Amino acid sequence: MSLEQSRTRREHQILPPLTVETLVNGGSGLARFNGCVVFVPHTSAGDLVRAKVVRSKKNYLETELLEVLEPGPDRHTPVCPVAGECGGCQWQHLPYDRQLHWKHQLFVETLSHQCQIDVSIIKPIIPSADQWHYRSRVQVKCFNRDGHFITGFYRPRSRYVVAVDQCPIMDQRLNRLLTDLRSQINGSAFADKIPQIDLAVDDSGKCVAVVHYLGGQDSGLIDCLRHSGLKADVLVQFGSRKNNQTICGDGMLEIQVDSPPIYLNYRAGSFAQINLQQNRVLVDSLIATLPWSKNQRVLELFCGMGNLSFPLARRVKHLTGIEESVTSIRMAQHNSHKNAITNLTFAAASAEDVLATAIAQEHFDIVVLDPPRSGAYAVIKGLVTAGIPSLVYVSCDPQTLARDLKPLVHGGYQVVVTQPLDMFPQTHHCESITLLQKIN
Repeated sequence: MSLEQSRTRREHQILPPLTVETLVNGGSGLARFNGCVVFVPHTSAGDLVRAKVVRSKKNYLETELLEVLEPGPDRHTPVCPVAGECGGCQWQHLPYDRQLHWKHQLFVETLSHQCQIDVSIIKPIIPSADQWHYRSRVQVKCFNRDGHFITGFYRPRSRYVVAVDQCPIMDQRLNRLLTDLRSQINGSAFADKIPQIDLAVDDSGKCVAVVHYLGGQDSGLIDCLRHSGLKADVLVQFGSRKNNQTICGDGMLEIQVDSPPIYLNYRAGSFAQINLQQNRVLVDSLIATLPWSKNQRVLELFCGMGNLSFPLARRVKHLTGIEESVTSIRMAQHNSHKNAITNLTFAAASAEDVLATAIAQEHFDIVVLDPPRSGAYAVIKGLVTAGIPSLVYVSCDPQTLARDLKPLVHGGYQVVVTQPLDMFPQTHHCESITLLQKIN
């Protein structure tokens, strides 16, 4: 039998009872079967479980959890009835203190093993003030099933929408708005053509809904939403993001950072951190990372609408912000005028495309980068070549952070300190701030 045939044969196999030994990056539990590593989602250390193989690889098996035969010491009952089925949360079955334990342990293991970083420079993880109803921005998946308009989230590795009436990590104002939208659309002629609704709430309590619609722009959906009485700004997106029509309000949201407060606007559909309270902790932690001074010039890559830019600009001589999204750069420029903070220059461009040019044209003392979950590998070589004295890397994925830190460490940088934060309770995700300095 060939290796490929052997793998195919193992798929869909129900394994004998397995004991979960530990948790791993990605949130799954790790068990073993016949000397092979087995990953089982929605488990905790010490669980005795039954699982079915869904993917067979050369060195490991990925499985679906079928049953917890005996719970481990860390397991408790999730708040959400679909916590093991919905793809939004991976760790609701763990008490919050154990979530923090595992996030910190996995963060330490990742950086120490992959980058040989001294564990003494990794600070204890900062908890989120709120472990429930913290999420201020969410993409809700929709499906018209048996005449009922279903809203919820995709099951892992599928396009099946798991119905969620009230999500325990969504801001309660968004839960109420979703209930009102669902009632408005249910049974209508438009329900079949709405695959997604984006919801957001800002620091002032203002809500915005963006309804994705696959029908024509002359449909009655616009009139339906305009007269719905929803307590929110409402937009309809016809196909691409560029084709948005505002129905009610202006779709503008506002967050608050720093002290005295800086008020930053962003548009519905654009990026902003989903945990607004913890975002302020993130900004404060970033400011505490270095002794910023008025003779420093800072280059910020992946600057967005200025979440980190403006607090830093208050403390340095000048900041140059680079961001690929034209919409975000326009909002950053708007925020500059709004807050009368003008020692900034923003440019809409790829960080990789402009890094060398920006560094050649101007002297920078510090580079701050806050890339998406995929990381910043494309700019790492350029940063090593440039040899900027200090780098501050804000990451939302320990795995891509470790991948990007390795060439920096081998290229003459030393990791001075790294601070993990919990931005995403009930999930395995972990935010962090890492300071590197060039070794002379």
